[in-house]
Amino acid sequence: MPSSTGPATEPPADHRKGPRRRGEELESAILRATLDELAEVGYSALTMERVAVRARTGKAAVYRRWPSRAQLVLDACKLGKISEVDLPDTGGVRGDALALLRQMAATMSSPLGGIMRGLLGEMTRDPELAELIRERIHTVRPLAVHVILERAVERGEVEPWVLTSRRATVATDLLRNQFLLFGAPVEDEVIVDIVDDIYLPLILSPAAPPRGEAG
Repeated sequence: MPSSTGPATEPPADHRKGPRRRGEELESAILRATLDELAEVGYSALTMERVAVRARTGKAAVYRRWPSRAQLVLDACKLGKISEVDLPDTGGVRGDALALLRQMAATMSSPLGGIMRGLLGEMTRDPELAELIRERIHTVRPLAVHVILERAVERGEVEPWVLTSRRATVATDLLRNQFLLFGAPVEDEVIVDIVDDIYLPLILSPAAPPRGEAG
């Protein structure tokens, strides 16, 4: 007689069944398993054991390559190209800034965006993760926004001191805050407002650096 409690749930898949991988093949499988776990359960619930099961390997194989969960996750994000953008040269700083923010917004609206939002939210609770994100993402040069500003300096649109001022990253910071507070998608109207109403007046108008922004 059929059960009245609904269909029986399937037992969890044993991802360890299947051919064993070694070397780069195994490392790639672990990193992709990490991205899948991040998308499914988020950073807070991700464990090395869950990743190992999904990658069809042992937990020791994961720990040998990545001593901590934070290091594993950041390498997986690099594989997933979460922070990478392909910048066209539009011939002007406004067009370049709009192109950058639109690419970032598209990533935020993709499955990778949920991973990104989760990691940024976890920074306040995981000091190691926060340090790695700052080292590997926010302090890597040249950042996309600095590429845009370097082009603008060469064209004579922006003064060189702007590159090392806090003004340089205002547009991407505002977009990130919008995403964290309100989620995706970020409307194109918001992107245009950030660039036209806030960013361009900050980086185009001043002829000399205000005190404290010279570098």
